[in-house]
Amino acid sequence: MDDMILEIRHLSKSFGSHEVLRDIDFTVNKGDVTSIIGSSGSGKSTLLRCINLLETPTSGEILYHGQSVTGPKVNAPEYRSHVGMVFQSFNLFNNMTVLENCVVGQVKVLKKDRETARKNAMQYLEQVGMAPYINAKPRQISGGQKQRVAIARALAMEPEVLLFDEPTSALDPEMVGEVLSVMQDLARAGMTMLVVTHEMAFARDVSSHVVYMNQGIICEEGTPEQIFGDPQRQETKDFLSRFRKN
Repeated sequence: MDDMILEIRHLSKSFGSHEVLRDIDFTVNKGDVTSIIGSSGSGKSTLLRCINLLETPTSGEILYHGQSVTGPKVNAPEYRSHVGMVFQSFNLFNNMTVLENCVVGQVKVLKKDRETARKNAMQYLEQVGMAPYINAKPRQISGGQKQRVAIARALAMEPEVLLFDEPTSALDPEMVGEVLSVMQDLARAGMTMLVVTHEMAFARDVSSHVVYMNQGIICEEGTPEQIFGDPQRQETKDFLSRFRKN
C-alpha cells in the first residue's frame, strides 16, 4: 500500500527478564493521527522509543516504506530525520538559543547551509507562535513554550512522521492547551502523527486511530468512535470509564 509509512511487526522488547512489549503489530499510514493510550507502565513510551530506534527491539521488525530499520547497518540519525520525536521533557539544548536549537540539526544532519536552516527554523517557530522568543535560552521561557520550540525543532527537520511521547505530561495544566492547540493544527494540516497521551479528549477528538495498550500488548485498536463509543474488551471499558464524564 503506497500510503503505508511505518509497519510494526511482532515487536517485542525486554529489559532483562522483564518483558515490556509483546508481539506488537500495527501500521501507520500517511495522514494518520494515531493516539496510543493506556495506564502508566503499559509500554507506550517504550514502543515509541523502539520506533525511533532509541531502544533496540528484542525481536520483531520495524519497516519504513517497506524497508527494515532494525538491522545493524541502518543509519539511525538519517532515519530519525524522517521519523522525528518530541519528548515529554523537551530535550532542548540549554546552552543554545531557541533559534539555534531549531537550526543545529538541519545543519549537522540534513547538511543545510546556515542561512537556509535559519529561514526554515523561523518559518516553523512562527507557526508555533515562538518567533518573538528566538534569542531566548530555554531557561528563560515556560514549559509550554519549551514544548512548542521542541515541536518547531522537530518540524524543521521536515519529517514524514512525528512521534510525541506524552508531550503535555511535564506541563502545568494551564500550558497544556497551548501545546495541544499546536498539535491540532498539525493534524488539520495533514501531518502524520503518533501520539502517546493521557489527554483523552485529544485522543477522542483529533485522532483518526486509537491504540489501547495494557501490560505490554495492544489490547484493542480502532477509530475513536469504536474505542470511546463501543469498546469491546473489558480492560478497555474499565480504563475509559473514568473519562466518560469528560
